[in-house]
Amino acid sequence: MHLIDPKGHSRRAFLQRSSALALAGTAMPFALNLSAMSEAAAQSATDYKALVCVFLFGGNDYANTVITYDDDSYNKYSTIRVPQASGGVAIAKDAALAATLLSPTVPLAGGRQYALHPQMTQLAGLFNTEGNVAVQLNVGPLVVPLSRALYNNSNKKLYPQPPKLFSHNDQQSTWQSSSPEGSTIGWGGNIGDLVLNQNSNSLFTCMSVSGNAVFLSGDSALQYQVSTGGAVRISSVSSASSASLFGSSTVKSAMQLLTQQARGHKLENEYNKVTKRAVDAEGSVTTAIQSAYPAGTFPTTGLGNQLAMVARLIRGRGTLGSKRQVFFVSMGGFDLHDNLIANQPGLMKQLSDAMAAFHRQMALEGMGDKVTAFTASDFGRTLASNGDGSDHGWGNHHFVVGGAVKGKAIYGSPQVVSIDNTSTSAGYEGHVGQGRLIPTTSVDQYGATLAKWFGVPDADLPAILPNLRNFGGSLVVNGTTYNYPKDVGFMMPA
Repeated sequence: MHLIDPKGHSRRAFLQRSSALALAGTAMPFALNLSAMSEAAAQSATDYKALVCVFLFGGNDYANTVITYDDDSYNKYSTIRVPQASGGVAIAKDAALAATLLSPTVPLAGGRQYALHPQMTQLAGLFNTEGNVAVQLNVGPLVVPLSRALYNNSNKKLYPQPPKLFSHNDQQSTWQSSSPEGSTIGWGGNIGDLVLNQNSNSLFTCMSVSGNAVFLSGDSALQYQVSTGGAVRISSVSSASSASLFGSSTVKSAMQLLTQQARGHKLENEYNKVTKRAVDAEGSVTTAIQSAYPAGTFPTTGLGNQLAMVARLIRGRGTLGSKRQVFFVSMGGFDLHDNLIANQPGLMKQLSDAMAAFHRQMALEGMGDKVTAFTASDFGRTLASNGDGSDHGWGNHHFVVGGAVKGKAIYGSPQVVSIDNTSTSAGYEGHVGQGRLIPTTSVDQYGATLAKWFGVPDADLPAILPNLRNFGGSLVVNGTTYNYPKDVGFMMPA
């Protein structure tokens, strides 16, 4: 296998090349993979497309989200995690779990089956009935394909690993950007850098409904933050707020003039330019989002409210002058070292209900195939229980939702359900201890699949995704072949 060292690509070269070379850190994660793809895709864009990152802060537990269901695999899962009735965290194989059993169009090899968490009825229904959900098994940061033996190999130049695995802050940053904690540029922001000219008002290219996120930080693109109620106003100068300030319309007029007029002093002038831009942007967003959706359109949860605002911003894309947008929303609470059984169900229901409602509303507005939402998280967790929860892991299962998704399908390599540390066991090579999955799909592959949906030609992918050159082949482990296609296949052609 010919390895590409991402450090050999400089960020300066990436910014200078019109064909969009991506640079990176030690591991080219999803973050920077997608940061480069949009230049080739959007320079001649005449339609609208949006990506919506749904980040699950804390590291979602994969084993109780996409639950192995066939008898052999389920029995192993239940033995390892111990049934709830016996004080463990294994979800019972009962009618509730049967209700979320996934029925892919093409059954998985070996009779493998999966069900979603019993509270994820909406996403399960969207998968089975409408076919607009894909499940990507065991995806995570990789520089090269790895087995446990290769992970333990001392030659880290030949078998490099993503940095600072199992750390919350570092892996959150790795998924959102090119590097561990301390990174200042994210893949969403880099997309913004490359598509600014496609939007008549570049300020609305990268939008967060979840506060500040490195995901949306670019070199030129500014991260525009809104709340679930809309644009954030500077009340003392906003024309949309009260007509007076301190009981005086004269004071308000004076404040508007003082904070927005051109100044001779360079720093004062820049400060006023920022203020004026904020005031103008707030007015544009307020006009664009129009009225709220009728009650019942979205669940009134944290994520539901965030996605409702994203939908309103997409609905107002014409007013905002946008053809390409990247959004960030999030949920917290997934760091369940304990209380997994008590706390995860509510989180799973919130995620499922909100993502399903968001897609169905986009479809009603004729935008279902123009908007793709996907999940990301710090990492997966251990298959082994610590008694009342699970600990930090690596690979994780994720969802991709949208009308352009080749849904009703499960992608990736089903994992061997095992925590066995015996080197001759069937599951040994698939984890690095306690069932911490070694990803069998890299974020580069994940990114390449989305890149092609954005319209990036195959010939441009190696330049945009340097680590993608390390994939496209296969890895044979103890007689089992694991394939690493450059395009995982869950998106329709551009």
